[in-house]
Amino acid sequence: QVQLVEPGGGLVQAGGSLRLSCAASRLIFSSYAMAWFRRAPGKEREFVAAINWSGGNTYYADSVKGRFTISRDNAKIAMYLQMNSLKPEDTAIYYCAARSYGASTTLEAYDYWGQGTQVTVSS
Repeated sequence: QVQLVEPGGGLVQAGGSLRLSCAASRLIFSSYAMAWFRRAPGKEREFVAAINWSGGNTYYADSVKGRFTISRDNAKIAMYLQMNSLKPEDTAIYYCAARSYGASTTLEAYDYWGQGTQVTVSS
């Protein structure tokens, strides 16, 4: 069974930075597109960023463009989300996701999900 694990959440002050990681097991990681979604309190899960299998193409939600950077290391079977200039509205549970085709911004397109990690940004 495919497993995605996201260590790296935490509490940070507004304006600060945090790096999330997603470790994958039991899948051919280098052939999978990966993404980050998040769910803020009282809201639906929403797209944050996605990256294709090679890392050559990346996609971002307008709300995080210029502040967040998605990347991957296929040799380490890991994906990352570098979050800078964090805002209180970035507070959410962050989920990593994988799919065996091209990158997508659509939640329903992803086959595998991590359990989520809490990110809290204090004002």
